[in-house]
Amino acid sequence: MRLFPIIPVWIMTIICAILIVIIWKSSRKNFRQIIIVSLLFIINLRIMISSNNSQSLANNLDVLFVIDNTISMNAEDYDGTKTRLYAVKKDCKYIIKRLNGARFSVITFNNTAKVNTPYTKDANITNEAIDIIEPLNELYAKGSSLNTPIDTIISSLESSQKKENRTRILFFISDGEITDDSTLKSFKEIAELTDNGAILGYGSKKGGYMRVKDDYSERYDYLTDPSKGFEKAISKVDESNLKKIAKDINVDYIYMTKQSNINKKLEEIKNMINTNDIEANDKSTYTDTYYIFVIPLLILLMIEFNKFRRRSL
Repeated sequence: MRLFPIIPVWIMTIICAILIVIIWKSSRKNFRQIIIVSLLFIINLRIMISSNNSQSLANNLDVLFVIDNTISMNAEDYDGTKTRLYAVKKDCKYIIKRLNGARFSVITFNNTAKVNTPYTKDANITNEAIDIIEPLNELYAKGSSLNTPIDTIISSLESSQKKENRTRILFFISDGEITDDSTLKSFKEIAELTDNGAILGYGSKKGGYMRVKDDYSERYDYLTDPSKGFEKAISKVDESNLKKIAKDINVDYIYMTKQSNINKKLEEIKNMINTNDIEANDKSTYTDTYYIFVIPLLILLMIEFNKFRRRSL
């Protein structure tokens, strides 16, 4: 059992003692009110009990997610009509769960590359950062280029390299589309900084339409292509670009049509964990108990309120 007081115990003790003295000195001693004060004191203590013991393993993996969040990642061609970005979020969380204990970092790229989270062991922070990723607004989009995150990736992996005995894992996630007329640059410099990972491809060869938000009407409409009489624009996966990146970095290319496609790679990565660098930490998971005392407190407050209302009538 552990205590996590909301208000310092000594302050709450003084407050409750004063209240009890006032109640006790009143002409009508109200024991319900004394119980109410006692319950407030107990609730403030925030008593927490140990629910189970678990072992958290800190390993030597640094996992970097590089996620394309250009408009094309909103194309609805995953598992029917789900968006590519929906699948990416789901799969990234799956990877985080399977590689529990690693440090994770997230980079997104559209017109520019952005470090959403630096390397952290807190999986909740990483999951939250992935949850809030949205495609770039149509008004600001300048076309897709896979070259945008190269320098940011190198900088991130170099920062990991400075840590002793870290194994660097890279997941580059995109549909492979280039729409800004740029030429795909070499990713070979990244190969020297990467120990394993994969290029994950999303999207179908048939392609999908992209639903975007209109900032003026607040409605969601499909993106149109002015060069084709304002027909619905279609985005298709470009595996040739993704395979070239995979070859440059010397990692596998995996076409993600279902989550299980990543399982073999995750097992391979897990086998790379350096057991000499694993730190076992016994942690107790604590459960809050305040709600147990809140219920009788509310009942007593309702009784007191009823009693006060009858007196005032």
